[in-house]
Amino acid sequence: MIPATPKIRVTAGNDAPLRADADHVVYWMIAARRTRWSFGLQHAISQAQGLGLPLIVLEPLRVGYRHASARLHAFVVDGMADQAARFDGTPVAYHPYLEPEDGADKGLLAALAERAALVVTDEFPCFFLPRMVRAAASKLPCRLELVDGNGLMPLRASDRWFPTAYAFRRHLQKELPRHLDAFPLADPLSAARGLPKATVPADVAKRWPAVDARALAERDRALVTALPIDQDVGVAELVGGEGAGREAMTAFVKAKLRRYSEDRNEPDGDATSGLSPYLHFGQVSAHEVARAVMDAEGWHESKLSSDPKGARAGWWGMSEPAEAFLDQLVTWRELGYGFCHHRPDDYDTYASLPDWARETLGEHATDERPWLYDLDALEGGDTHDELWNAAQNQLRATGTMHNYLRMLWGKKILHWTKSPEVALDIMITLNDRYALDGRDPNSYSGMLWCLGRFDRPWGPEREVFGKIRYMTSDNTARKLHVKDFVKRWA
Repeated sequence: MIPATPKIRVTAGNDAPLRADADHVVYWMIAARRTRWSFGLQHAISQAQGLGLPLIVLEPLRVGYRHASARLHAFVVDGMADQAARFDGTPVAYHPYLEPEDGADKGLLAALAERAALVVTDEFPCFFLPRMVRAAASKLPCRLELVDGNGLMPLRASDRWFPTAYAFRRHLQKELPRHLDAFPLADPLSAARGLPKATVPADVAKRWPAVDARALAERDRALVTALPIDQDVGVAELVGGEGAGREAMTAFVKAKLRRYSEDRNEPDGDATSGLSPYLHFGQVSAHEVARAVMDAEGWHESKLSSDPKGARAGWWGMSEPAEAFLDQLVTWRELGYGFCHHRPDDYDTYASLPDWARETLGEHATDERPWLYDLDALEGGDTHDELWNAAQNQLRATGTMHNYLRMLWGKKILHWTKSPEVALDIMITLNDRYALDGRDPNSYSGMLWCLGRFDRPWGPEREVFGKIRYMTSDNTARKLHVKDFVKRWA
């Protein structure tokens, strides 16, 4: 039998009981779009085993969500191709569904749930997914269970959100050790081989047909370029999917990790992991990435510090680059996930900023701006600042932006727009539309950090910024090597 998923990671989405006279179990794959290192898939297989039932995996992709585009769809469809290959030859029935028009998927999940003992799905704390799951849970005729596979520490391992990375890091260093021996299985599909053979009901397959297997295998872009989605945000060169994500992870750990602490801020240093799009779409697990780093370091839990004082370095007992990377992967990433989980109604709003930040920005709201740009000018990279333009052009063309430059990008939007509220709205619009890792707790953390979230007051007090941490393109150019980056993208 497959190991049970930790109880702290499984939450009932409704009050319905398990159906006794059922034909199958359904895994509604909406956030952890992978077959490896997945608590969601592991739990679905475990439930199917315990009930002696077949397992159907439904991976749908809607067209009606905000910012749906050829870029985002193609990245997910790349993942569907990997999934189809992985599920092929197993007893699990995999049903990838591309909605051809808005609303076409209505009734699909309910139809599969008609004869299901339960539906298992992924818990993701932001964008439209929580609302979608709540709406489905209230209508399903069977039990719905949400599985939290977001990070190393379960979302419910804390009962509050944290105002700073330091405060969260102290909590994490106390709490995380008890969860480090409960990683998901590396290959839960291997445990599914004893399940009864599953088949998608014929009436469901006819009304909501799966994506053509040959088109998936051939990575046919016509699958997305004909859909009623934003085609102006074109398909990115970066290939999506579990396979590409794992290749990027392996390449980073083998060749780049040792340079991470020294070169990660260099736009052309090629020392960052490049994993954020894969982590966002759930095509790679934070657990797998952390384990790869641990194995590369020859690490064991006995190396953990017994002093959880919240220090950025030294607690893991690893090399400086590995500790710096894990601070991003675990501390900063899960800080944002926890904030969205505990602040579901306002995590992306100006009102969610700390009091000191709103106070100082309010005091400087009428300060004269050195330049004023609207959304169109900023979206097109049409400002006086070549470095900023280059960063925006990189985002618009590739769906990615260098981590350090993204901080500068947000700070200057604050500096060049008529109010901090407008600045935040523009940041979210541009990031969510173009970034492959947008619409994510981690990206909302980054944008609102530019306005003071998870930070502290800084001096000297400046026009427009007040006590918000200040950044300039000139200082960035003095600290980093940006000339080649600007030539390539400006």
